[in-house]
Parts: sequence; C-alpha cells; structure tokens
Amino acid sequence: MSTPFSPPPLAASRLPLARVRLDDVAPFDGAVTPAYARSVDALASSLTRHGAALLELPSADAAVVRCALESTRAFFRARTGVYVYRAGRTLDDGDYAPACMADAFRCLGKAARAAFCAIARNLRLRSDAFNHLLDDTPLPVNAVSSSELLVAYSHGYLQSGQAPIVGPRSSMAEVDMGFITLVASDHPGIEVCNPNGHWYVAEGSGPNDLLLLTGRALSHVTAGLRPNSQYRITNNENRASLTFRLMPRPNAILDCSLISAAGHCMPHTYHPISASQFMDDLCAEEHAVSNHLEAPSESQGNFVCEPSLRSVLSDPLSGAFLEDAMVLPCGHSFGGLMLKKVIEMARCTICNGEVDPASLFPNLDGSIGYHIALRAVATVVKMEDDRRLFHNAALRKRRRDVSEHMVSPKQTGSSKNNSEVGLDAENSTTFKGVQYPFVVGERVLIMGNKRTPDKFVGKEAVITSQCLNGWYLVKALDSGESIRLQYRSLKKA
Repeated sequence: MSTPFSPPPLAASRLPLARVRLDDVAPFDGAVTPAYARSVDALASSLTRHGAALLELPSADAAVVRCALESTRAFFRARTGVYVYRAGRTLDDGDYAPACMADAFRCLGKAARAAFCAIARNLRLRSDAFNHLLDDTPLPVNAVSSSELLVAYSHGYLQSGQAPIVGPRSSMAEVDMGFITLVASDHPGIEVCNPNGHWYVAEGSGPNDLLLLTGRALSHVTAGLRPNSQYRITNNENRASLTFRLMPRPNAILDCSLISAAGHCMPHTYHPISASQFMDDLCAEEHAVSNHLEAPSESQGNFVCEPSLRSVLSDPLSGAFLEDAMVLPCGHSFGGLMLKKVIEMARCTICNGEVDPASLFPNLDGSIGYHIALRAVATVVKMEDDRRLFHNAALRKRRRDVSEHMVSPKQTGSSKNNSEVGLDAENSTTFKGVQYPFVVGERVLIMGNKRTPDKFVGKEAVITSQCLNGWYLVKALDSGESIRLQYRSLKKA
C-alpha cells in the first residue's frame, strides 16, 4: 500500500510550475487548437523561467504509473536499490524485474516524446523535427531501446544504476545527459535550480503529475535555447520513484542545423557530434567531477553549482564571448546580436526589466572602466580557449598521423622500420592527401571496422555530408539510417 505524502523539505522555496495536460500537448492531425497553442507556450515558458514543468497524465496512464510505483515498493520491500529497465532487453536466468515496467515504459515514453515535440514546435520547428534522433517506434525485432526507465527506492540519485550515493553527494546538483527526463514518485523530494541560481521544491499533486526536466543532449541540439535542468534529491526516506530518460540512439548525429535553418542565433561552440561520442565525453566529465568530490576540499559543496569563468564571460542566450559587452542596469551582460536585440526591445531578455538604451554606453561616472575590463577579460579567455582547442586538435592529428605511418609498412610490405616511416615526409604528404577521397552524393560501400554496427557492414550508402578529419556522414540505401564513418571504412561502390 502507498503511504501518504510527506511534507516537502523547507530548505528551498516553492515556485508554481506550469501544469500542462499531456493530452493538450500531444501531436495530432488537423488545425492547431487554442488549447494546444496555450499549453506549448506554457510548457516552454516554465522551462525557461523555472527549468522544469509538470505534465498531467490522463487517468489511464496515471493508473499504470501508480501500479508501477506499488510494484517498485513490493520489489524492494526487503532492500533498497535501483533497477534499470530497457525495452527489448531479455532477462538472464535467475533475474527478476518489477511488474508493470513494460507498460510504464510505454506510458512515460509517450509523454516524453510529446513534450519533445512541443519543445520543437515552440522553437518554430516541425513537431517531429527531432524524431530522427530517437529510436524507431516500435523497436525493430531484437533491438534494445536507447532510452531507459530507472526504478528506485529510498535513494537520492536518478542518473545511473551505480552504487548508492551517500553523504554530501546526494544533495548536490545533478544534470541529466539525455533529451528529456520525466520523474514520477509517491513522495516529493526533488529541488530544481532556476536560471537565476535559486533552488525551489518541484512537486506535483501525486503520481498523476510527472516532473519534466531537460538534459544536455537537448541543450546541444537546440544550440543552448533550451538549457539543461539542474536538480538534487532532498528526500531519501521511504520514497519510490520512476525516472524515464529519453536518450538519442547511439549512431545519431547531434547538430544544430535545424535551429540555424529556423533563423535562431547559433553560437560557433556547437559542432556536430555523434551521440555515442557525446555521451562518452559527458561520462568522462562526470568521472572527473566524481574524483574531485572524493578529494577533501573546503569548496567541495559548491563544485557543481559555481559557474565557470567561460560561462560568466559568455552571452547567456547565444553563448558567444562578450567581446563587445555592455552591462544593463539589472546586472546582466550582453554582446553581439543579443545586445542589438536588447536595444531594439528596450528590455532585458532574461529578467524582462526595462532598459534605457542610452544607459548601455560608457559615460563619465566611472562605468567605462568596468566595460573595458569586462571586454578585455572576455577577449583573453576567448584567445586561451581557441588556443587550447587548436592545441588539442593538432595533438590528436599528430597522433593519428603517427599511427597511420606505423601501420603503413605492414600493409605495403615495406622493409622500413617504424621510425624511418615516421620521418618520411613524402609518405606523410601522401597520407594527408587521401583524407577526403569521396564527395557528397557519391555512392560507397561500407566496409566498416570493429566499432561499426553489423547491420551497416557490406551495405551500399550515399555520402550526405563531409565532416572534419576525414569523417563522412553516410546514409544506408536500404534502411535510410545514417552513420558517421571515416574514409578508411568506406569503399567506392
């Protein structure tokens, strides 16, 4: 039996989140209705102002979620822990799973996709603009879903099925890695950080309401127009929860081309990247954060919450460096295209405060020194950032060239040793010249390597895009699926 709701923690204030009915934001055929337009705007406004929103489930789906929460309590009755459910994955002999998970996965997956469509629509995109980044519905035979459902009881973590987190880590800020995160629980216990850095208790009226949070993958494909949500667990006592994470499929390419085509300002910092590489980079970053947390430090509790110098010196909306920065009376700083937008609207785009355009320019009261200092620091940080990126790219290129030359003698039967080949300038020039042997639109045969999925090996494909360092984006002719491969894995058809 479910227990009554316990009172929420008093450490953070309560903010009224937008409560949107799932039926009102679900995509449908026909002309747009006033209820759909209002719900999409309310959802987007709540995510912008508060970093979260609430989705009200229909009665049938709410009954499935309540059943799944009851099943979670029964499954973990004698112990506390977490179970990760993925659709399509078979259980090993002797393994058990909580009941109702397949039905709960379908209900929460449907809600997450509907919210994803509403976010796309609010950004002036097609409602199905991001569907190519997700798993097919339903899944192909013998396929396992990229998205996952985390079933937890009395633990303060949402993101992985690793060992229980105890101590100060349970109350620290967490950021999800996927597109959309939906949380259903039988007790409140989550606080969310709004864009102004204030924590508040995010709670609904019960399992009928899903807490909607956004992740880093969504922030990347929207070029930062939908920032990721930060949250923390404050109630680790007698709490069952279901956390659905809508994730990209591993071979999807995360880029901002749709955002740019819709006329939005796209910072140069967002580059196309495969979903698998994106997740690997985030896992490495999380590992670095975990190592920092394990080391004793006086500033340990503020490690995740403190913004980086780069974020402070960047435009809060476009992400560009504030090389032409101006400070508004409200304290927010803008530069470039966003500064022009602020001047045209005569309002701050963050806090909506009124702005006198004349007050943005340096005057004789001493503010000129602050403007000059801000621009100078932003310029220096940008130069250091560009130099570091160039150094890392050059280092990777040198390592790749050396590895190519080390393998070259074995393939050609040359008797030169590795050191001689590494110093051969002629061979170096030859290798660098064949990094782009194909052109866009050309048909190729996928030869693959040890990391290429078997379903693509031996298939004919067409080059759809040319990427950096000899990489191509190709689309299989039979299935229409896309994959990012290097030129070595391709052969002219």
